[in-house]
Amino acid sequence: MKVMIMGMDGYLGWTLSMYLSGRGHDVCGVDNMSRRRNVQEIESWSATPIKSMKERLEAYKKATGRELRFYEGDLQEPSFTDLVIAKEKPDCIVHLGEIPSAPYSMIDLDHCNYTQMNNIIGTNNILFAMKKHVPECHLLKLGTMGEYGTPNVDIPEGFFEIEYRGRKDTLPFPRQPGSWYHLTKVHGTYNIMFACKIWQLRSTDIMQGVVHGVVTDDMVNDDLLTRFDFDEVWGTALNRFCAQAIIGHELTPYGRGGQTRGYLALRDSMQCLTIAIENPPDAGEYRVFNQFDECYSVNKLAEYVVKVSKEFDLDAKIWNIENPRLEAEEHYYEPDMKHLPNLGFKPTYTLEDELRITIPKLVEYKDRIEAKRQSIMPKIKWTA
Repeated sequence: MKVMIMGMDGYLGWTLSMYLSGRGHDVCGVDNMSRRRNVQEIESWSATPIKSMKERLEAYKKATGRELRFYEGDLQEPSFTDLVIAKEKPDCIVHLGEIPSAPYSMIDLDHCNYTQMNNIIGTNNILFAMKKHVPECHLLKLGTMGEYGTPNVDIPEGFFEIEYRGRKDTLPFPRQPGSWYHLTKVHGTYNIMFACKIWQLRSTDIMQGVVHGVVTDDMVNDDLLTRFDFDEVWGTALNRFCAQAIIGHELTPYGRGGQTRGYLALRDSMQCLTIAIENPPDAGEYRVFNQFDECYSVNKLAEYVVKVSKEFDLDAKIWNIENPRLEAEEHYYEPDMKHLPNLGFKPTYTLEDELRITIPKLVEYKDRIEAKRQSIMPKIKWTA
C-alpha cells in the first residue's frame, strides 16, 4: 500500500514512517518543519537530539536498505497540497500535520489564529485534493480524545443513539473542547464528516489518548530517534514528569491532579494506526476509533514515575501546583474503545513497562533537559 504521512518529521510521523516501511508499505511524507521552529520559539528543544530530515532519511536507508520519500512544504498552500497528492496518488493519507498543543494556542491572538489556520485550512486542502485526484484514498485523521471533554456520561466512539421527545436518532456525540487547539480538531471532524457525505470519501478519525514513550524497535541507532518534548507547551504531563525526575525537579501535577485521560505507549499507537490503515472503511464512510490503552489521573501518573524512577536511583518527589488551565480537576471519565480491539489490537506494554524504557533513555540526555529547565514550569494561563 502507498501511504503518505502528513507531518512526517513529528513525534508520531517519523516513528510511523519507519514502522510502516518495515511492514512493506511504500511510504512518503510531507512536513513544513514548523514543529522544530515552534519549539525553538518558546526556547526549548527535544530532549533527544534529532537529526535533520536529510540525515534521518540517509540514516534509515543505511540501516535498513529501504527508502522513504519526503516533500518539504506547507499544507496551508493549496497548490502544494494538490501537487504532492497528484504526484504520489496515495492509497492512504495519514494526517498528522497539525499543531498539537493546547497551551500554544492559548498564548495570544496570533498563536490562536496560527493554530486554527494551520489545522483547519490544511485539512480542507487535503480533502479537496483527495476529491480531485484520489477519491478512493483513505484519510486517516489524527483527532484527540480531548474533543469530547469530560462529560458526566460514558464516551462512545464518535456517535451515540439519543431519544428526544419520543423520537430516536444516531448523532455525533457532543464535543466539549477545552482550548483553541481542541476546537480546531472539532472543526476538522465536521469538515471531514461532511466531505465523506457529499463526495463519498472515506475516513477514519482517530480520537487518540496521550501517547508516551521515546523508543521503538525501528530506532536501531540514535540517528533514528524521534523527538521527546518536555516543556510546558509541547510536552505532555507524563513527559514533563519523566524529565523532572531526571534533573531532580519536583513533579508538578496541575491543581488537585484528578484530571483523568487515556494513555497509550508509542509502540502501541503504531500498532493501532497500522490496523486502521490496513482495514480501510467503505466509500462514503466516516468512522471514529477511540485509541488508548488505560486511563490514569495526573496524580497517578506522577506516582508511577516516582516508583519507576527509584529503580534507576532517582529520588523524585511530587508537588501539586496551581493549575494554569480552566478544566475540571475531578470528574467522571469512562470512554469506550471497541473498534480497534475488534480488529485485533492487543496492548503490548503497560505504563510501567514503557517508563522502564523511557527513563533510562532520557538519562542519557540529562544535560539537554537541564539546559532547558526554565521551560518546564507553566507560564501560559487560560484566563486573564
